[in-house]
Amino acid sequence: MRPFMDKDFLLSTDTAKMLYHEVAEQMPIIDYHCHINPQDIAEDRKFDNISEVWLGGDHYKWRLMRANGTTEDKVTGNADGREKFREFAAVMPKLIGNPMYHWSHLELQRGFGITEPLIPENADEIYDKCNEILKDYSARGLMGKFNVKAICTTDDPVDDLHWHDQIAADVTFDIKVLPAFRPDKAINIEKDGFDAYIGQLSAVAGRPLNSAEDVAAALIERIDYFASKGCLCADHGLDYCMYAEPDSAKANEAFRLAMQGIRPAKELGDAYKTLVTIACAKKYTELNWVMQIHFGCLRNTNKPQFAKLGPDTGYDSVNSQSGVENVAPLLNAFNENDGLPKMILYSLNPSDNTAITTIMASFQGGGVPGKMQMGSAWWFNDSRPGMRQQLTDLAANGVLGRFVGMLTDSRSFLSYTRHEYFRRVLCELIGEWVESGQYPCDEKQLKQMVADLSFNNTNEFFRFHV
Repeated sequence: MRPFMDKDFLLSTDTAKMLYHEVAEQMPIIDYHCHINPQDIAEDRKFDNISEVWLGGDHYKWRLMRANGTTEDKVTGNADGREKFREFAAVMPKLIGNPMYHWSHLELQRGFGITEPLIPENADEIYDKCNEILKDYSARGLMGKFNVKAICTTDDPVDDLHWHDQIAADVTFDIKVLPAFRPDKAINIEKDGFDAYIGQLSAVAGRPLNSAEDVAAALIERIDYFASKGCLCADHGLDYCMYAEPDSAKANEAFRLAMQGIRPAKELGDAYKTLVTIACAKKYTELNWVMQIHFGCLRNTNKPQFAKLGPDTGYDSVNSQSGVENVAPLLNAFNENDGLPKMILYSLNPSDNTAITTIMASFQGGGVPGKMQMGSAWWFNDSRPGMRQQLTDLAANGVLGRFVGMLTDSRSFLSYTRHEYFRRVLCELIGEWVESGQYPCDEKQLKQMVADLSFNNTNEFFRFHV
């Protein structure tokens, strides 16, 4: 029987163990998509207790606590940190087969040196031990502990990025913290609050925005501003991937209705979203940015809880109508507009994997290695089976060796262990292919591939230069 999550956790072959321990384990981390608050880094936040850094903002854990019967006051409410930690400890032994069981124990092992499983009986002891260790760590200290070299936060176009300015001005801090442009509120015209947000964008632009073209122009100005602050990428979050034939009249009719507080029909809304997205993509191309598109999510499905707690609190799910069929005409529209940037495409619906890999293959080229990327197993899919499926589907229809690898998509300074989890799954899968005779046992080539998939490809693709 294997020990619980020992040094060879998930590494079932000699090749996998060699690749992980000699290469992947040593590689630094670039976290090119996360939701860390840059203010926490700028101010080098200290955490009062483990629950603040471990459970605060982590809707992955919140969903599981609710499923175990935890009342909301001990999930997102005002209960103290110890009570919340006890509640999470209570669900942990029941999470067999759930990636959160592995992630959480990796966080305890790597962050705090705690190797025993978390159970209700030892929750108070582990809580106290973690709190004692946290006294020696701040936000920046935790990033250094996990060998992080660069991250991209998620930032709204109207943000002045002053926290990023503060971080960049500190010559004693050598981790790159760059903004990522996230224009969802200006593009997703069907969402509540669109008209109010356009008012904010208008104020930042310093002029009225009276049409879809005006919005696109304002976003392009903000892209230039973000670029002046070191930004290298954009991220578009869509419930479904839309496409409509470019039509200014329909786009502007949608805009007119939305600014009156009327939700436009889908046909009109898609015309607006497509027009503005095409304009952004052309600007990204000019700047050599990476454009990410996340789609296939049903947002805020529990409306009463959304009204109480707001977005990103654990009430999202997979959208079976992801619009993956629209990816091809959307990319083609970018291409026809001479504005097809380097791209990463993520669907929350894993059944879209093969569609994405085959569509993006039609748009590779231009002398850019891996210009079109299939995103890593995202959100509900970043489990061991989900990662293996994503890697297998990409390998079957693309060039796995050019893949840009893992990200955390997290708000926690402890979640960098998700990179370790991914690297273990990667080495496990490659080891299986090698030892079953499906790929040659060329140690030099294999080590280079693992180094590339763990760090080098990301560094090169985004141009982090770390």
